[in-house]
Amino acid sequence: MEDKLKQRESNCIKVVLFGPESTGKTTLSRQLARHYNSVWVPEYARTYLQDKWNNERKTCEPKDLLPIAIGQMALENNLAQKTNTVLICDTDLLETKVYSEAYYSGSCDPELDKYAVSNSYDLYFLTYIDVPWEHDDLRDKPNERDRMFKAFESALIKYNKPYVLLKGDNKKRLNDAVRHIDKLLETKREF
Repeated sequence: MEDKLKQRESNCIKVVLFGPESTGKTTLSRQLARHYNSVWVPEYARTYLQDKWNNERKTCEPKDLLPIAIGQMALENNLAQKTNTVLICDTDLLETKVYSEAYYSGSCDPELDKYAVSNSYDLYFLTYIDVPWEHDDLRDKPNERDRMFKAFESALIKYNKPYVLLKGDNKKRLNDAVRHIDKLLETKREF
């Protein structure tokens, strides 16, 4: 199991879009990948859980979290080998951990917990809840956005993860994110 949740070495800067559902992470991930002519790692949980909903009419259960985490890391590890500049991650295992704890009485599988904390990224972009909620089959907490935002920010602080808060419309968020990624790329070139 360990090798399936562990991040593999790569030669790129890794950034994560991080935050509650319906806060623009996927939109910004795609925009950033296009801006840098790079790749982005989609959120594996969306595909996994949409298939589950379509086939069984069931939502996420605790038993789904490890397969989701394994699928997410397989995507990330594969796509990290396809760029030497910047990898844009629509999510990471720490996000899965936050959801696990928020939805399932504070619990998280020990293996998921271990790698959610130990996998490393150059920067997190914490997306704020100032964009309109968009309903879909999988989103279910429109009235708990503030509580969920606080859970995400608390996790970044607790585990000392480098992060920048992104607020505003899509254009402002993109410009702010590009400015921070450009700084990381400049630092990488200096070494």
